[in-house]
Amino acid sequence: MTGNGPHVAILDDEPEIRRMLSEALDEAGFRTSCYARATEFEAALRRAAPDVCLVDLGLPDRDGLAVVHRLALESGAAIIIVSGRAQVQDRVTGLELGADDYIIKPFEPAEVVARVRARLRRGKAETTRTATRARFNGWLAEFDRYLLTDAEGREVPFSHAEGEVLRLFLDAPRRLISRAQMQEALGGAAGESFDRAMDVRISRLRTKLGEDPRNPRLIKTIYGAGYIFLGEVVWE
Repeated sequence: MTGNGPHVAILDDEPEIRRMLSEALDEAGFRTSCYARATEFEAALRRAAPDVCLVDLGLPDRDGLAVVHRLALESGAAIIIVSGRAQVQDRVTGLELGADDYIIKPFEPAEVVARVRARLRRGKAETTRTATRARFNGWLAEFDRYLLTDAEGREVPFSHAEGEVLRLFLDAPRRLISRAQMQEALGGAAGESFDRAMDVRISRLRTKLGEDPRNPRLIKTIYGAGYIFLGEVVWE
């Protein structure tokens, strides 16, 4: 591990890609650690959690999308997929499973550094808020634990990506949030893949909150305009 700044973990089976990413990030002041296999990557994460994970999808020992999904459920790290898979469906699936961003190979190392910095800026903006717990309509959301708890004490985990959307709603209850506002707040390129990823994240939040998909009470879709969160929110 090198550098003194935030820790970026790189998972890619191509030595040249690992070298290129590590050199660019080290030069930008980050600490980096590199892994060629998912097993060694996940073992290292159990010892020390990174701030950002760069994950390739074409791995020799495991499906990269499965790694992304597990990271999203179990880690608070930001997840950026770096892959040669350029199809829209690949990008949508990666974002649906919990990735925060998707970079297509080949890439310019400077772009990766910029995307990592952007994710960390958004994360820093979130953590500077003193309140990490919010109560609404019988639910408790704990953003430092990525956990929802209902009135009966049942715990439901949520991913980092789902948490970004939930926090956006809880910060602005009873106000219309447009697609453009979501894109500006959460980052990522505007377009079909972003819209579909947001639809999936909102659908998953509704399911976790026990919403009727045909008549949701908390997260209302305003067709052609955006969404409104109708809960009563108290931050702690």
